[in-house]
Amino acid sequence: MKTKYVDGFVLAVPAANKEAYLQHAAEAAPIFKEFGVSRMIECWGDEVPDGKLTDFRRAVQAREDEVVVFSWFEYPSKEVRDAAMARMQTDPRMKAMGDKMPFDGQRMIFGGFVPILDA
Repeated sequence: MKTKYVDGFVLAVPAANKEAYLQHAAEAAPIFKEFGVSRMIECWGDEVPDGKLTDFRRAVQAREDEVVVFSWFEYPSKEVRDAAMARMQTDPRMKAMGDKMPFDGQRMIFGGFVPILDA
């Protein structure tokens, strides 16, 4: 059995753009599913405390009027994820969506992860 793979994201979205962000994510979901994403989770910050040394808000340089969003995509395998990433780079729908993101993508942090526990 192949190991699943997860891409994780943390970003800052203006609180006033919540509905626009949700619409953006909802429009992207079928495209990501087409590319191989098996599950896509978008979480709007609710309790995101300030830390003493570091925290989610500082990680993405969130301003006072912004909310931290935490999201992840699950893939059946890293191979499926790598193929999806290649398609995302060339699909014109992705470029069109990237041109109208309701947040500052330059402050988004992301990475790929191999699950080590799924309980």
